[in-house]
Amino acid sequence: MQFSDLSAETVGEVEVESKVLVIKRIKQTFRLSGDEGDRETVERVLGVYADSCPVARSVKGAIEISSELEFTPS
Repeated sequence: MQFSDLSAETVGEVEVESKVLVIKRIKQTFRLSGDEGDRETVERVLGVYADSCPVARSVKGAIEISSELEFTPS
Protein backbone atom coordinates (compact mmCIF):
# COMPACT_ATOMS: atom_id res chain seq x y z
CA MET A 1 0.00 0.00 0.00
CA GLN A 2 1.20 3.44 -0.86
CA PHE A 3 -0.74 6.62 -0.20
CA SER A 4 0.19 10.03 -1.51
CA ASP A 5 -2.08 12.25 0.54
CA LEU A 6 -4.00 11.90 3.79
CA SER A 7 -5.96 14.55 5.67
CA ALA A 8 -8.79 14.53 8.15
CA GLU A 9 -11.39 17.05 9.19
CA THR A 10 -13.28 16.69 12.46
CA VAL A 11 -16.37 18.72 13.29
CA GLY A 12 -18.19 18.67 16.60
CA GLU A 13 -21.82 19.62 17.00
CA VAL A 14 -22.60 21.31 20.30
CA GLU A 15 -25.99 21.82 21.95
CA VAL A 16 -27.05 23.58 25.13
CA GLU A 17 -28.43 21.44 27.95
CA SER A 18 -29.42 23.17 31.19
CA LYS A 19 -27.30 26.20 30.19
CA VAL A 20 -24.23 24.01 29.59
CA LEU A 21 -22.60 23.41 26.21
CA VAL A 22 -22.50 19.66 25.46
CA ILE A 23 -20.85 17.92 22.51
CA LYS A 24 -23.55 15.73 20.95
CA ARG A 25 -22.05 14.59 17.65
CA ILE A 26 -18.60 14.34 16.07
CA LYS A 27 -18.21 13.86 12.32
CA GLN A 28 -14.86 12.89 10.85
CA THR A 29 -14.08 13.13 7.15
CA PHE A 30 -10.92 11.37 6.01
CA ARG A 31 -9.47 12.32 2.60
CA LEU A 32 -7.02 9.86 1.11
CA SER A 33 -5.34 9.39 -2.25
CA GLY A 34 -4.02 5.95 -3.12
CA ASP A 35 -4.25 2.93 -5.37
CA GLU A 36 -7.83 1.95 -6.26
CA GLY A 37 -6.98 -1.62 -5.29
CA ASP A 38 -6.44 -0.48 -1.68
CA ARG A 39 -9.84 1.18 -1.31
CA GLU A 40 -11.54 -1.92 0.14
CA THR A 41 -8.82 -2.32 2.80
CA VAL A 42 -9.03 1.35 3.76
CA GLU A 43 -12.83 1.18 4.06
CA ARG A 44 -12.57 -1.96 6.23
CA VAL A 45 -10.04 -0.28 8.55
CA LEU A 46 -12.23 2.82 8.79
CA GLY A 47 -15.14 0.59 9.82
CA VAL A 48 -13.30 -0.91 12.81
CA TYR A 49 -10.71 1.63 13.96
CA ALA A 50 -13.00 3.26 16.53
CA ASP A 51 -13.08 0.04 18.57
CA SER A 52 -9.32 0.42 19.12
CA CYS A 53 -9.29 4.20 19.63
CA PRO A 54 -9.06 5.23 23.31
CA VAL A 55 -10.95 8.49 22.75
CA ALA A 56 -13.76 6.89 20.74
CA ARG A 57 -14.11 4.13 23.34
CA SER A 58 -14.19 6.68 26.17
CA VAL A 59 -17.08 8.68 24.73
CA LYS A 60 -18.98 5.77 23.13
CA GLY A 61 -22.63 6.00 24.07
CA ALA A 62 -22.35 9.63 25.17
CA ILE A 63 -21.36 11.23 21.85
CA GLU A 64 -22.40 10.03 18.40
CA ILE A 65 -19.32 9.60 16.20
CA SER A 66 -19.53 9.15 12.43
CA SER A 67 -16.75 8.76 9.88
CA GLU A 68 -16.70 9.27 6.15
CA LEU A 69 -14.05 8.46 3.56
CA GLU A 70 -13.32 10.55 0.48
CA PHE A 71 -11.00 8.29 -1.54
CA THR A 72 -9.30 9.60 -4.65
CA PRO A 73 -7.44 7.14 -6.88
CA SER A 74 -3.89 8.30 -7.54
